[in-house]
Amino acid sequence: MSFSQKSVVFVCVLSIVLILAACANAGVNAKAEGNASTDAESDSLQRVMDAGKLTVVGSGGYPPFNYIDDNGEVIGFDVEVGQVIADRLGVELNYVTGEWSGLIEGLRNERYDGILGSMAITDKRLQSVNFSEPYYYSGAQLIVAKDSGITDPSQMEGKKIAVVTATNFEKDAQALNAELKLYDDDNSTLMELINGRVDGVITDKIVAVTAMKDMEGGEILALAGGVMRSERIGIAINKNDDELLEAINDILTDMHEDGTLTQISEKWLGVDVTVE
Repeated sequence: MSFSQKSVVFVCVLSIVLILAACANAGVNAKAEGNASTDAESDSLQRVMDAGKLTVVGSGGYPPFNYIDDNGEVIGFDVEVGQVIADRLGVELNYVTGEWSGLIEGLRNERYDGILGSMAITDKRLQSVNFSEPYYYSGAQLIVAKDSGITDPSQMEGKKIAVVTATNFEKDAQALNAELKLYDDDNSTLMELINGRVDGVITDKIVAVTAMKDMEGGEILALAGGVMRSERIGIAINKNDDELLEAINDILTDMHEDGTLTQISEKWLGVDVTVE
């Protein structure tokens, strides 16, 4: 092989090597860009920041925690807690409402950033979603008509108890061997009790006390016995949204420590339910 032929072969080989190296670099760069894109997409906190709003949901029928006022606005303890969280994130609060029984499925389908609607933390729910640290503590309460003669939950066997669908209160009613009646929200359950169509309602104690004081017809209602079961209430977050969950937990810790949660609780409930 002549010198000129060897030179041609060398140039060809060198060209092939350079082309392969360029392709490899392009592949690495593309992979790096793809990973960066995936990381950006998976950063749930950045998603909220980019959107400029935090979208959370509640039933809208759970006074004084979240309910519709005379102007059609959603207000209450939960809503104000959400507003402070959004403010500290530097975004707007978008508080929406939906049927309680569908909230977790809506969260899993990414229709909301979180459920901020007085949802109790349970092992069953933790299989589907994550929860923030508790932002308040509560308990299940039986409420009846004053003239019913019922003074304790043990007297409810065979009687009709109204509860909101897909709440832990269903199990409380079943444990009493009562006839279970299911409704979309506590405005409905309490109206059924006031109108005499059920014998009792099991709901959050604060909801019961507020209904007795503020709801039309609430003066005929009474608490039957004490709290049946205590609950830890948290904000439900999608299983994939670790960054958002961490940020919300940090804010809730600050709100506990600086007294903000206590102030909101005393404003809406008249008592501090933010400590266990």
